[in-house]
Amino acid sequence: SVLPSPAPPSLPDRFRMFRSCEWEVLERSLNILQASDFYWGPLSVGEAHAKLQQEPVGTYLVRDSSQGNCLFSLSVRMPTGPVSLRISFQEGYFRLKNWFSDCVVRLLELVVAGTRNNPLHFDEMGGTPLV
Repeated sequence: SVLPSPAPPSLPDRFRMFRSCEWEVLERSLNILQASDFYWGPLSVGEAHAKLQQEPVGTYLVRDSSQGNCLFSLSVRMPTGPVSLRISFQEGYFRLKNWFSDCVVRLLELVVAGTRNNPLHFDEMGGTPLV
């Protein structure tokens, strides 16, 4: 399930400088992401985890990353509690483990479909598979 977001925020102004082709990818992806019901914008990891704590396992939200080298983080309610995973942006693609796309929402669709048959393992999750 998805934890619905508050009212859509304006385009973030915290991003580093990008080449024009990267900025076009980022801007298009941000517009799609902001139209989704799971993007929360500048939410801290503590706030995200608090919101997810009482939600069913598998509930997730996307928020702006507090890490300077990442644009977004995926926060997910796991059986052991909420965890956050960084979504990187390199050479015009958003990346999460082995998946990549030029759109954050499309990336999440790929991850959801892909983990149904092949769970992911992240160090941040202490060995708990992401399904």
